[in-house]
Amino acid sequence: MEIRAICVYGGSADGLAQPYLDAAERLGRVIARSGIHLVYGAGKTGLMGAVAQGALAAGGAVTGVVPKSLDLPPLIHRGLTRLEVTADMHSRKARMSVLADAFIALPGGYGTFEELFETLTWAQIGLHTKPIGVLNTRRYFDPLLALIEHAIAEGFIYPEQRLLLLDDEEPEALLEKLRGFTPPPGLERWLNR
Repeated sequence: MEIRAICVYGGSADGLAQPYLDAAERLGRVIARSGIHLVYGAGKTGLMGAVAQGALAAGGAVTGVVPKSLDLPPLIHRGLTRLEVTADMHSRKARMSVLADAFIALPGGYGTFEELFETLTWAQIGLHTKPIGVLNTRRYFDPLLALIEHAIAEGFIYPEQRLLLLDDEEPEALLEKLRGFTPPPGLERWLNR
């Protein structure tokens, strides 16, 4: 699959462990060196800032999308290729989805989880067929992946839907998985039962 732009979600907290910041920065470099445009939430702090800095340092194009309420100097990166300001969070997420051919979640908190699961839900109900992955730095997402397996075992998620979420600890390997993604057969079962 051709990927021209990747939307990256990730934590913006301060004081994160250096391995998380290093992995985010490395992902940004890998995206840029692959000729892929980075789309993200426009932040300059935490993993959001690190992924943008990695892409920019490697000569990549970076578009940040921020809701008007968060367009504040302490939060937003002003050195991006492009900055788009939306009316609210809902239009921000919709715009990022339109701009992207694939999605990656870095470690993060409530906002990152929400963005990841909304993107997965949209794939589950057929609103898009774009690949989605998590960069599993320091095995951060292992508990989340275990929860998904538990939900499958309990019948809340169909087994084929697990194939919608790719994961890897290495940026290069995750990017290759995204490029090789094919929507799993049987997804329509959720709608046509």
